Amino acid sequence: GVSPLAMRAMQQAITDLARYPDGNGFELKQAIVKTFGVEMSQVVLGNGSNDVLDMAARAFLAPGLEAVYSEHAFAVYPLAVQSAGATGIEVAARNYGHYIAGMRRAVTPATRVVFIANPNNPTGTLVPGRELEVFIDGLSREVLVVLDEAYREYLAPEHRYDSIGWLKRFPNLVVTRTFSKVYGLAGLRVGYALAAAGVADLMNRVRQPFNVNSVALAAAAAALED
Repeated sequence: GVSPLAMRAMQQAITDLARYPDGNGFELKQAIVKTFGVEMSQVVLGNGSNDVLDMAARAFLAPGLEAVYSEHAFAVYPLAVQSAGATGIEVAARNYGHYIAGMRRAVTPATRVVFIANPNNPTGTLVPGRELEVFIDGLSREVLVVLDEAYREYLAPEHRYDSIGWLKRFPNLVVTRTFSKVYGLAGLRVGYALAAAGVADLMNRVRQPFNVNSVALAAAAAALED
């Protein structure tokens, strides 16, 4: 459910609803920077993580280009690819999870984005961190890897890996997370992406203004403190 700190922040925020939200989301970005040790320039805020997934597609895909994703993965990936006019390449799953070797073989010179949900939504499967790291390291830096970690906080400690730490090594990596799941704020629609500053800048260029409302910004920043 909703954090008591987030509930108090929402109650305070609704007293000022006549004003537009901060279009840059400064306070929430500041809280994310403090929590995860990234730079402000690496953060992209979205109306749920769906929004940042769509931004990645719009920033890096176009007609004539391709994106790779797994069978039985999040339904938004093919929709985002289609909306950008690109071609989606769906790789057959193994045991209802991502078949990483098959996804690697599906990458062509026209591939610009690979979507991976880890843990996978909706099947709950997991690609081990080391296997995922090797996969990313083996790709061309012209291929953006969008690592969707909406359910990351539910992993047992022994299954966790430092995807945010990988950002220093992989300028083509985007890590997306959300406040909809473990933080209990699904109704407010607020998510974020962490990426290299240049990638984040391109995603922010296609971001809609005021895409995260003021109540959501306040609640999410407070939830990170709980």
